[in-house]
Amino acid sequence: MTSCDKKDEPDATSPTGDLPSLRHDPRWEVHPFELRDALAARHDIVLLDVRSPAEWEKARLSSAILTPLEEMPRRLDELAVFRDKRVVVYCHHGRRSLQGVRMLRSAGFQVVHSLAGGIEAWSLYVDQRIPRYER
Repeated sequence: MTSCDKKDEPDATSPTGDLPSLRHDPRWEVHPFELRDALAARHDIVLLDVRSPAEWEKARLSSAILTPLEEMPRRLDELAVFRDKRVVVYCHHGRRSLQGVRMLRSAGFQVVHSLAGGIEAWSLYVDQRIPRYER
């Protein structure tokens, strides 16, 4: 996955010209548009949801694997089958998923990123059918 060219321009639009850009650090995060395009192109990507089971029930990305962040250290052996695949970790806003990325990289995962803005950004910018958390 490549980084977005206009990552630091808050008023930039998507490639289709309809959605605002989202600030992110491409060393650690993947932009929702990039993930959308990679999934549409059927790239082999593992989606790892590090939220709680209750959050998972509210909203999730299809084909995602639930691995709550607090369970990740004891489930690293189970997740090792994905070590050589592209892994995108997500949570609600992207903070917990960055912790998950650090943990997975420390465990030898080669290509792992956090979904910038989490499932909230995905719902806002990519797929409005994904429910947002109630405020």
